[in-house]
Amino acid sequence: MRKPYAIGIDIGGTNTVFGIVDARGNILGSSSIKTLKHSDVEAFLDDLYTGLTGLMERTGTMNDIHGIGVGAPGADRDGVIEYAENLPWKMPVKLAQLISEKFGIPAQVTNDANAAAIGEMMYGATRGFKDFIMITLGTGVGSGIVTDGKLLQGHNGLAGELGHAIVRPGTGRMCGCGRIGCLETYCSATGVARTAREFLETKPEMDSLLRNIDIENISSKDVYDAAIKGDQLALEIFEYTGTILGEALANFATFSDPEAFVIFGGLAKSGDLLLNPVRRAFEKNVISLWKGKVKILMSELKDADAALLGASAVGWNVR
Repeated sequence: MRKPYAIGIDIGGTNTVFGIVDARGNILGSSSIKTLKHSDVEAFLDDLYTGLTGLMERTGTMNDIHGIGVGAPGADRDGVIEYAENLPWKMPVKLAQLISEKFGIPAQVTNDANAAAIGEMMYGATRGFKDFIMITLGTGVGSGIVTDGKLLQGHNGLAGELGHAIVRPGTGRMCGCGRIGCLETYCSATGVARTAREFLETKPEMDSLLRNIDIENISSKDVYDAAIKGDQLALEIFEYTGTILGEALANFATFSDPEAFVIFGGLAKSGDLLLNPVRRAFEKNVISLWKGKVKILMSELKDADAALLGASAVGWNVR
């Protein structure tokens, strides 16, 4: 008999969010720990165990968990992470096995962007959609591709690494994956910060609120805060970032014919500052077959909720 609750865990490059979810998608409780401070996966699991068992005790669900679903960057269909440049652990990591052994509860792991796509499809902007691509803009750039209502997994379960599509070949930025010019180096939160540092150095004639911040400590939030105050340099950073993302989406549309792209993650909070240049660049660059036919939407779910709910949906499927 299936137990009434599932655990969802979303492992990001900076933070790990976890929660307990019922069969209707209600989150009974959630919390988080820092991913980055754990250079050793065992120390990470110890901290996660403490946080999750405490949450289960507070919600009275200790003996009522059906399964654990996990969204993690770079995870393959067997729950193994061979490589993830935004995670600090020695690879490979047999994450599904380690979590299952740690908690004594069956666990299944999928790519974090896939988990977010499942959550959005079940509870968010793409309810009723059968063909869409989820783009997650966080520490890195991830994607979950849904075709005919099913996640595209690929031979090894690693389909959807669109953050590592090369958008500036040869002359672009070095990526943590070892290649040059990946989308992630421009359109992630860290990519926006890199653009800010470049613009501050290459556009010395422009006044900016960002010049009041130590250049090495500038974050994407600093750029957003300046942009909403009308700072011209910050607005140019968003225009540059959105243009590159829109160009990339125009290319992505050609291989899966999506009804929509859904933008999700911390950078999505910038709203129209990012979305307007994305849409302009997409329509300018997409081939005529898709002009005016593909929606570009912001996620309707809270940052943590889409990935958390999607991960918990994976948890319902474990046996």
